[in-house]
Amino acid sequence: MKKRLISIVAPCYNEEENVRELYERLLLVFAECSSYEFEILMIDNSSEDSTVAILKEIASKDVRLKIIINNRNYGHIRSPYWALLNTFGDATINLAADLQDPPEMIPKFIAEWEKGWKVVMATKPVSKTNFLMHNFRRLYYKVLDSIADIDLVRDATGFGLYDRVVMDEFRKLKEPYPFIRGLICEFGFPIKTIPFKQPRREKGITKNNFYTLFDMAMLGIVSHSLVPIRMASLMGVIIGFTSLLVAITYFVLKLMYWNSFPLGLAPLIIGMFLMFSVLFIFIGILGEYIGSIHTYLKNRPLVIEKERINF
Repeated sequence: MKKRLISIVAPCYNEEENVRELYERLLLVFAECSSYEFEILMIDNSSEDSTVAILKEIASKDVRLKIIINNRNYGHIRSPYWALLNTFGDATINLAADLQDPPEMIPKFIAEWEKGWKVVMATKPVSKTNFLMHNFRRLYYKVLDSIADIDLVRDATGFGLYDRVVMDEFRKLKEPYPFIRGLICEFGFPIKTIPFKQPRREKGITKNNFYTLFDMAMLGIVSHSLVPIRMASLMGVIIGFTSLLVAITYFVLKLMYWNSFPLGLAPLIIGMFLMFSVLFIFIGILGEYIGSIHTYLKNRPLVIEKERINF
């Protein structure tokens, strides 16, 4: 009987201190799950260190390690998504190359998959990473879940197993900038969650910064909720109507008490700054939605590859 194939996807960028250990820990997992065939797909997002050299050295000895080397850095969303689309397994497991997604959880994913779950996702209600950042993320996903048009998996990072039927749905899409965690929930397949305590990064420097986290946050909102743009419209109507009432009130009072009712600078300045602050916030929200539309219309390739190895 032919063994079923499990694809492991691990995107990497400047992970020279982690990729070899990740490979060795995956080998131990393969030995534990000997009734399956495995392939490892690592996509390198134009690393500036020796990550590619280390991967090529390993790949020369193990054809199960497949490598995609990008022509340039395509960001933290497009590159991992391209790797997922290029898997061939009966199930695909996505994990980070920084070892904060423990490979030792893979047998648990496979066990739940064998029970019939099409999606098995790890969740991190507890994390050894930065306390404030972890709780800020949790708060964000609570807010996103409350305004999204779908039910999202809280505390999920994308680390998990996806059946081939789920991956086939991804391949049908023409998403140039996907919010993968949202799309998984959008498909509607039953999801099994497995909580774990996320370990602290031991080696290397995290590639996430304020911009990448903000980018992911706004992508999740504009991809799965119209609430912000509706709130902007509603607030615009309310503030506009209120401003009209205030203007009429001031006009009437000035006509009635022409000499004793000074207009004053304070209400003008306060009103002006309030209106401009609200206006700029809503223009920013509108810009996010327009930017999302613009990304779709450009129709550019997700990734242009420089090299493929062991395909």
